[in-house]
Amino acid sequence: MDAAVQARPAAPQPSMRVTIHAPVPYLLHLADNALVLGQRNAEWCGHAPILEEDLAMANNSLDLIGQARLLYQHAAERLNTPGPTSSRPRGAAWPAGPVTEDTLAYFRDVPDFANYTLLELPHSPGLVPAAGGERDWATTIVRNYLYSALMVLVWERLEQSTDTQLAAIAAKSIKETRYHLRHSRDWLVRLGDGTDESARRTQAALDYLLPFTEEFWSACAAESAALDNASGADVPSLRAAWDAEVDSAIADAGLKRPAAVKGYVPQGKSGVHSEHLGYVLAEMQSLARVHPGAQW
Repeated sequence: MDAAVQARPAAPQPSMRVTIHAPVPYLLHLADNALVLGQRNAEWCGHAPILEEDLAMANNSLDLIGQARLLYQHAAERLNTPGPTSSRPRGAAWPAGPVTEDTLAYFRDVPDFANYTLLELPHSPGLVPAAGGERDWATTIVRNYLYSALMVLVWERLEQSTDTQLAAIAAKSIKETRYHLRHSRDWLVRLGDGTDESARRTQAALDYLLPFTEEFWSACAAESAALDNASGADVPSLRAAWDAEVDSAIADAGLKRPAAVKGYVPQGKSGVHSEHLGYVLAEMQSLARVHPGAQW
């Protein structure tokens, strides 16, 4: 053999990096948040105060449901892969065949969903009479703002996730969520600094909804498992940044932050929900359950 050939260094081998996947329950928590709020915001289609906002809220819903789809697809892939992550969550009678995004969205029951309780609440807290009796625009805006302010911080952290697929989903989702934050913050200031009526409604919505955000700061089992392998975000550590953003927006809107409420902390992300989620899921899942496996 030629000496030059003998001396040639071996070609570099591809990196043997081991992929660390986020726990399936953590992916479902993120997906359920996006799906439930997307479904709620879609209820404004045809009912928003002005045509421009009708379109804006529909686009907001599409963004959230798109995020949910990516997360459900990732979770379904993990559930279909043989191994310790392949055990299916408890739920309704699942359609035959591999788990899909539709299985996870349409064939789980209320206790199987892991979304924040805040996101399943109706658009009127019952504390202010909504126009038409069902929807209060201020309630929707305050909820979207409180959630978007959190998720901008969460997606930023998840861009560094050890789960490369989740990191890619975060990189896409953060662009959409920054728009959602800007949109809802602009409306929050507009309503709070508007008429006496709009300010009253917005303050009432803030007083009602802010206590539900306490759920953000208490880690559940899924979040703890994701932190253990560095695939998830440490949400309690984001509280100071979230508080600073929220306090700034409330001040700009001329509103008052309600005093801290001590007592029961909602546990939606642990499967303990309000009575409202069942109605949301019944409307969303009914067609798929009547015709399981149907295709357009």
